[in-house]
Amino acid sequence: MGRLFCVIPCYNEQEVLPETSARILAKFKDLISRGKISEDSRVLFVNDGSKDSTWDIICRLHEENPLFQGLNLSKNMGHQNALLAGLMTAADLCDAAISMDADLQDDINAIEAMVDKFNNEDCDVVYGVRSARAKDSFFKRATAEGFYKLINRLGANTVYNHADYRLMSRRALMALSQFGEVNLFLRGIVPMIGFKSDVVYYERAERFAGESKYPLGKMISFAIEGVTSLSIKPIKMITSLGFFIFFVSIIVLIYSLVRHYTGHTIPGWTTTVLSVWAIGGLIMISLGIIGEYIGKIYLETKSRPRFIIESYVGDEEDVENSGYSCKR
Repeated sequence: MGRLFCVIPCYNEQEVLPETSARILAKFKDLISRGKISEDSRVLFVNDGSKDSTWDIICRLHEENPLFQGLNLSKNMGHQNALLAGLMTAADLCDAAISMDADLQDDINAIEAMVDKFNNEDCDVVYGVRSARAKDSFFKRATAEGFYKLINRLGANTVYNHADYRLMSRRALMALSQFGEVNLFLRGIVPMIGFKSDVVYYERAERFAGESKYPLGKMISFAIEGVTSLSIKPIKMITSLGFFIFFVSIIVLIYSLVRHYTGHTIPGWTTTVLSVWAIGGLIMISLGIIGEYIGKIYLETKSRPRFIIESYVGDEEDVENSGYSCKR
Protein backbone atom coordinates (compact mmCIF):
# COMPACT_ATOMS: atom_id res chain seq x y z
CA MET A 1 0.00 0.00 0.00
CA GLY A 2 1.47 3.35 -1.04
CA ARG A 3 0.57 6.98 -1.54
CA LEU A 4 -1.27 7.49 -4.83
CA PHE A 5 -1.69 10.75 -6.70
CA CYS A 6 -4.27 11.10 -9.47
CA VAL A 7 -3.17 13.88 -11.84
CA ILE A 8 -5.94 15.48 -13.92
CA PRO A 9 -5.23 18.32 -16.40
CA CYS A 10 -8.14 20.76 -16.69
CA TYR A 11 -8.93 23.37 -19.31
CA ASN A 12 -12.37 25.00 -19.07
CA GLU A 13 -13.86 22.03 -17.21
CA GLN A 14 -16.29 23.83 -14.89
CA GLU A 15 -19.23 21.79 -16.19
CA VAL A 16 -17.71 18.40 -15.47
CA LEU A 17 -15.50 18.99 -12.41
CA PRO A 18 -18.23 18.57 -9.73
CA GLU A 19 -19.18 15.14 -11.09
CA THR A 20 -15.56 14.12 -11.74
CA SER A 21 -14.51 15.02 -8.19
CA ALA A 22 -17.49 13.20 -6.68
CA ARG A 23 -16.77 9.97 -8.55
CA ILE A 24 -13.04 10.03 -7.83
CA LEU A 25 -13.68 10.80 -4.17
CA ALA A 26 -15.92 7.74 -3.90
CA LYS A 27 -13.32 5.55 -5.63
CA PHE A 28 -10.46 6.80 -3.42
CA LYS A 29 -12.50 6.29 -0.25
CA ASP A 30 -13.24 2.72 -1.34
CA LEU A 31 -9.58 1.97 -2.13
CA ILE A 32 -8.44 3.52 1.17
CA SER A 33 -11.02 1.58 3.20
CA ARG A 34 -9.78 -1.69 1.67
CA GLY A 35 -6.14 -0.84 2.28
CA LYS A 36 -5.14 -0.63 -1.39
CA ILE A 37 -3.83 2.93 -1.15
CA SER A 38 -2.75 5.01 1.85
CA GLU A 39 -4.97 7.53 3.60
CA ASP A 40 -2.82 10.45 2.48
CA SER A 41 -3.39 9.73 -1.23
CA ARG A 42 -4.43 12.81 -3.19
CA VAL A 43 -6.15 14.01 -6.38
CA LEU A 44 -4.19 16.78 -8.11
CA PHE A 45 -6.13 18.96 -10.56
CA VAL A 46 -3.93 21.01 -12.91
CA ASN A 47 -5.56 24.20 -14.16
CA ASP A 48 -4.14 24.85 -17.62
CA GLY A 49 -4.99 28.53 -17.96
CA SER A 50 -8.76 28.02 -17.97
CA LYS A 51 -10.92 30.99 -18.90
CA ASP A 52 -13.93 29.87 -16.86
CA SER A 53 -14.31 29.16 -13.14
CA THR A 54 -12.30 25.90 -13.19
CA TRP A 55 -9.64 27.19 -10.77
CA ASP A 56 -12.24 28.57 -8.33
CA ILE A 57 -13.94 25.17 -8.28
CA ILE A 58 -10.61 23.42 -7.65
CA CYS A 59 -9.86 25.76 -4.72
CA ARG A 60 -13.33 25.18 -3.28
CA LEU A 61 -12.89 21.40 -3.58
CA HIS A 62 -9.62 21.66 -1.64
CA GLU A 63 -11.26 23.73 1.08
CA GLU A 64 -14.04 21.15 1.44
CA ASN A 65 -11.76 18.12 1.39
CA PRO A 66 -7.93 18.01 1.65
CA LEU A 67 -7.94 14.94 -0.61
CA PHE A 68 -8.19 17.41 -3.50
CA GLN A 69 -5.22 19.56 -4.45
CA GLY A 70 -4.76 22.13 -7.18
CA LEU A 71 -1.92 23.29 -9.38
CA ASN A 72 -2.45 26.56 -11.25
CA LEU A 73 -0.32 27.21 -14.34
CA SER A 74 0.55 30.80 -15.22
CA LYS A 75 -1.10 30.46 -18.66
CA ASN A 76 -2.41 27.87 -21.07
CA MET A 77 0.54 25.57 -21.78
CA GLY A 78 -1.26 22.76 -23.59
CA HIS A 79 -2.52 19.39 -22.41
CA GLN A 80 0.82 17.54 -22.54
CA ASN A 81 2.69 20.27 -20.65
CA ALA A 82 -0.06 20.55 -18.05
CA LEU A 83 0.01 16.79 -17.57
CA LEU A 84 3.79 16.84 -17.19
CA ALA A 85 3.56 19.68 -14.64
CA GLY A 86 1.23 17.59 -12.50
CA LEU A 87 3.32 14.44 -12.80
CA MET A 88 6.57 16.22 -11.96
CA THR A 89 4.94 17.87 -8.94
CA ALA A 90 3.61 14.52 -7.75
CA ALA A 91 6.90 12.69 -8.39
CA ASP A 92 8.46 13.81 -5.09
CA LEU A 93 5.27 13.32 -3.10
CA CYS A 94 3.87 9.92 -4.08
CA ASP A 95 4.71 6.27 -4.57
CA ALA A 96 2.74 6.18 -7.82
CA ALA A 97 0.69 8.57 -9.94
CA ILE A 98 -2.22 7.96 -12.27
CA SER A 99 -2.90 10.45 -15.08
CA MET A 100 -6.34 10.79 -16.59
CA ASP A 101 -8.61 13.33 -18.30
CA ALA A 102 -11.30 15.30 -16.50
CA ASP A 103 -14.14 14.46 -18.89
CA LEU A 104 -14.94 11.04 -17.33
CA GLN A 105 -14.33 9.20 -20.58
CA ASP A 106 -11.62 7.20 -18.82
CA ASP A 107 -13.22 4.51 -16.65
CA ILE A 108 -12.46 5.39 -13.02
CA ASN A 109 -13.01 1.76 -12.00
CA ALA A 110 -9.86 0.83 -13.93
CA ILE A 111 -7.83 2.64 -11.25
CA GLU A 112 -8.16 -0.35 -8.93
CA ALA A 113 -6.80 -2.76 -11.54
CA MET A 114 -3.84 -0.44 -12.15
CA VAL A 115 -3.13 -0.18 -8.43
CA ASP A 116 -3.29 -3.99 -8.09
CA LYS A 117 -0.69 -4.44 -10.82
CA PHE A 118 1.51 -1.86 -9.09
CA ASN A 119 1.09 -3.36 -5.61
CA ASN A 120 1.04 -7.06 -6.45
CA GLU A 121 3.00 -7.42 -9.69
CA ASP A 122 5.61 -4.66 -9.18
CA CYS A 123 4.69 -2.92 -12.45
CA ASP A 124 6.25 0.51 -12.83
CA VAL A 125 3.98 1.52 -15.72
CA VAL A 126 0.40 0.35 -16.27
CA TYR A 127 -1.31 1.54 -19.45
CA GLY A 128 -5.06 2.06 -19.66
CA VAL A 129 -6.04 0.68 -23.07
CA ARG A 130 -9.40 1.00 -24.77
CA SER A 131 -10.99 -2.39 -25.29
CA ALA A 132 -13.12 -1.15 -28.20
CA ARG A 133 -14.16 1.97 -30.13
CA ALA A 134 -17.79 0.99 -30.67
CA LYS A 135 -19.07 4.38 -29.45
CA ASP A 136 -16.87 6.37 -31.83
CA SER A 137 -18.09 7.51 -35.22
CA PHE A 138 -16.68 5.72 -38.25
CA PHE A 139 -14.51 8.74 -39.08
CA LYS A 140 -13.16 9.05 -35.52
CA ARG A 141 -12.47 5.33 -35.30
CA ALA A 142 -10.78 5.13 -38.70
CA THR A 143 -8.56 8.18 -38.16
CA ALA A 144 -7.57 7.18 -34.62
CA GLU A 145 -6.67 3.61 -35.53
CA GLY A 146 -4.90 4.84 -38.67
CA PHE A 147 -2.87 7.26 -36.55
CA TYR A 148 -1.61 4.55 -34.20
CA LYS A 149 -0.67 2.30 -37.10
CA LEU A 150 1.06 5.13 -38.97
CA ILE A 151 3.07 6.43 -36.04
CA ASN A 152 4.27 2.94 -35.13
CA ARG A 153 5.31 2.28 -38.73
CA LEU A 154 7.27 5.51 -38.64
CA GLY A 155 9.35 4.33 -35.71
CA ALA A 156 7.44 5.36 -32.58
CA ASN A 157 6.81 2.70 -29.95
CA THR A 158 3.31 3.66 -28.78
CA VAL A 159 0.77 1.41 -27.09
CA TYR A 160 -2.15 0.79 -29.46
CA ASN A 161 -5.41 2.48 -28.37
CA HIS A 162 -3.72 4.06 -25.34
CA ALA A 163 -4.07 7.78 -24.67
CA ASP A 164 -2.77 9.31 -21.42
CA TYR A 165 -4.60 7.14 -18.90
CA ARG A 166 -1.76 5.35 -17.11
CA LEU A 167 -0.14 4.61 -13.77
CA MET A 168 3.54 5.38 -13.26
CA SER A 169 5.62 4.48 -10.22
CA ARG A 170 7.82 7.03 -8.53
CA ARG A 171 10.97 5.70 -10.16
CA ALA A 172 9.25 5.76 -13.57
CA LEU A 173 8.34 9.42 -12.94
CA MET A 174 11.94 10.17 -11.99
CA ALA A 175 13.07 8.54 -15.23
CA LEU A 176 10.52 10.62 -17.15
CA SER A 177 11.98 13.79 -15.61
CA GLN A 178 15.27 13.04 -17.41
CA PHE A 179 13.63 13.56 -20.80
CA GLY A 180 14.17 17.21 -21.65
CA GLU A 181 12.11 17.56 -24.84
CA VAL A 182 10.25 20.83 -25.31
CA ASN A 183 8.06 19.15 -27.95
CA LEU A 184 6.18 16.69 -25.77
CA PHE A 185 4.38 13.55 -26.86
CA LEU A 186 4.08 11.51 -23.67
CA ARG A 187 2.39 8.54 -25.35
CA GLY A 188 5.63 7.91 -27.21
CA ILE A 189 8.08 8.99 -24.49
CA VAL A 190 6.76 6.82 -21.63
CA PRO A 191 7.37 3.50 -23.45
CA MET A 192 11.01 4.60 -23.92
CA ILE A 193 11.52 4.48 -20.16
CA GLY A 194 11.48 0.71 -20.03
CA PHE A 195 10.86 -0.93 -16.64
CA LYS A 196 8.19 -3.55 -16.11
CA SER A 197 4.85 -2.60 -17.64
CA ASP A 198 1.40 -4.07 -18.25
CA VAL A 199 -1.98 -3.00 -19.58
CA VAL A 200 -5.49 -2.71 -18.17
CA TYR A 201 -8.38 -2.78 -20.64
CA TYR A 202 -11.44 -0.60 -20.15
CA GLU A 203 -14.41 0.66 -22.13
CA ARG A 204 -14.20 4.38 -22.87
CA ALA A 205 -17.40 6.31 -22.18
CA GLU A 206 -18.92 9.37 -23.79
CA ARG A 207 -17.81 12.76 -22.50
CA PHE A 208 -19.94 13.54 -19.42
CA ALA A 209 -20.33 17.28 -20.08
CA GLY A 210 -18.73 20.22 -21.83
CA GLU A 211 -17.03 20.29 -25.21
CA SER A 212 -14.15 18.24 -26.54
CA LYS A 213 -10.78 19.99 -26.30
CA TYR A 214 -9.56 18.09 -29.36
CA PRO A 215 -11.50 19.08 -32.48
CA LEU A 216 -10.30 17.84 -35.86
CA GLY A 217 -7.73 20.62 -36.33
CA LYS A 218 -6.09 19.96 -32.97
CA MET A 219 -6.13 16.22 -33.56
CA ILE A 220 -4.24 16.66 -36.83
CA SER A 221 -1.72 18.98 -35.16
CA PHE A 222 -1.31 16.49 -32.32
CA ALA A 223 -0.69 13.67 -34.80
CA ILE A 224 1.96 15.72 -36.64
CA GLU A 225 3.54 16.61 -33.30
CA GLY A 226 3.70 12.93 -32.35
CA VAL A 227 5.27 11.79 -35.61
CA THR A 228 7.86 14.56 -35.86
CA SER A 229 8.74 14.44 -32.14
CA LEU A 230 9.55 10.74 -32.09
CA SER A 231 10.78 9.70 -35.52
CA ILE A 232 13.04 10.87 -38.37
CA LYS A 233 11.61 8.33 -40.79
CA PRO A 234 9.67 11.00 -42.75
CA ILE A 235 13.00 12.63 -43.65
CA LYS A 236 14.41 9.26 -44.66
CA MET A 237 11.32 8.72 -46.81
CA ILE A 238 11.99 12.05 -48.57
CA THR A 239 15.54 10.89 -49.35
CA SER A 240 14.25 7.59 -50.72
CA LEU A 241 11.61 9.39 -52.76
CA GLY A 242 14.28 11.72 -54.17
CA PHE A 243 16.40 8.80 -55.34
CA PHE A 244 13.33 7.14 -56.86
CA ILE A 245 12.36 10.28 -58.80
CA PHE A 246 15.96 10.70 -59.95
CA PHE A 247 15.96 7.10 -61.21
CA VAL A 248 12.65 7.63 -63.04
CA SER A 249 13.98 10.86 -64.58
CA ILE A 250 16.95 8.98 -66.07
CA ILE A 251 14.56 6.47 -67.67
CA VAL A 252 12.42 9.32 -69.04
CA LEU A 253 15.54 11.04 -70.37
CA ILE A 254 16.69 7.90 -72.21
CA TYR A 255 13.18 7.35 -73.56
CA SER A 256 12.98 10.97 -74.78
CA LEU A 257 16.36 10.77 -76.54
CA VAL A 258 15.40 7.52 -78.28
CA ARG A 259 12.11 9.04 -79.45
CA HIS A 260 13.93 12.17 -80.62
CA TYR A 261 16.60 10.41 -82.69
CA THR A 262 14.09 7.98 -84.23
CA GLY A 263 11.99 10.91 -85.40
CA HIS A 264 8.94 10.13 -83.25
CA THR A 265 9.01 13.25 -81.11
CA ILE A 266 5.51 14.59 -80.57
CA PRO A 267 5.26 17.97 -78.91
CA GLY A 268 2.83 17.90 -76.04
CA TRP A 269 2.13 20.17 -73.14
CA THR A 270 0.05 17.73 -71.02
CA THR A 271 2.95 15.58 -69.84
CA THR A 272 5.08 18.67 -69.28
CA VAL A 273 2.46 20.37 -67.14
CA LEU A 274 1.75 17.21 -65.18
CA SER A 275 5.46 16.66 -64.55
CA VAL A 276 6.01 20.23 -63.40
CA TRP A 277 3.07 20.15 -61.02
CA ALA A 278 3.96 16.69 -59.67
CA ILE A 279 7.58 17.56 -59.02
CA GLY A 280 6.63 20.99 -57.64
CA GLY A 281 4.14 19.41 -55.25
CA LEU A 282 6.66 16.86 -54.03
CA ILE A 283 9.23 19.60 -53.47
CA MET A 284 6.78 21.69 -51.43
CA ILE A 285 5.74 18.68 -49.32
CA SER A 286 9.38 17.76 -48.75
CA LEU A 287 10.26 21.31 -47.73
CA GLY A 288 7.29 21.36 -45.38
CA ILE A 289 8.34 18.15 -43.62
CA ILE A 290 11.92 19.32 -43.30
CA GLY A 291 10.62 22.67 -42.03
CA GLU A 292 8.70 20.89 -39.26
CA TYR A 293 11.92 19.32 -38.03
CA ILE A 294 13.89 22.56 -38.32
CA GLY A 295 11.18 24.32 -36.31
CA LYS A 296 11.43 21.70 -33.60
CA ILE A 297 15.21 22.03 -33.51
CA TYR A 298 14.73 25.80 -33.13
CA LEU A 299 12.40 25.35 -30.16
CA GLU A 300 14.60 22.71 -28.52
CA THR A 301 17.70 24.91 -28.71
CA LYS A 302 15.84 27.72 -26.93
CA SER A 303 15.12 25.40 -23.97
CA ARG A 304 12.06 27.37 -22.95
CA PRO A 305 10.25 26.15 -19.81
CA ARG A 306 7.59 23.58 -20.61
CA PHE A 307 5.34 24.93 -17.87
CA ILE A 308 5.32 27.71 -15.27
CA ILE A 309 3.43 27.13 -12.02
CA GLU A 310 1.72 30.15 -10.50
CA SER A 311 0.39 28.54 -7.33
CA TYR A 312 -0.25 25.25 -5.60
CA VAL A 313 -3.02 24.53 -3.10
CA GLY A 314 -2.58 21.37 -1.08
CA ASP A 315 -1.30 19.97 2.18
CA GLU A 316 1.13 22.37 3.82
CA GLU A 317 3.88 19.74 3.83
CA ASP A 318 3.33 18.93 0.15
CA VAL A 319 3.41 22.61 -0.80
CA GLU A 320 6.65 23.12 1.14
CA ASN A 321 8.24 20.06 -0.47
CA SER A 322 7.18 21.22 -3.91
CA GLY A 323 8.55 24.74 -3.38
CA TYR A 324 5.46 26.46 -4.83
CA SER A 325 3.38 29.22 -3.30
CA CYS A 326 0.02 28.35 -1.76
CA LYS A 327 -1.68 31.60 -2.76
CA ARG A 328 -4.85 31.53 -4.87
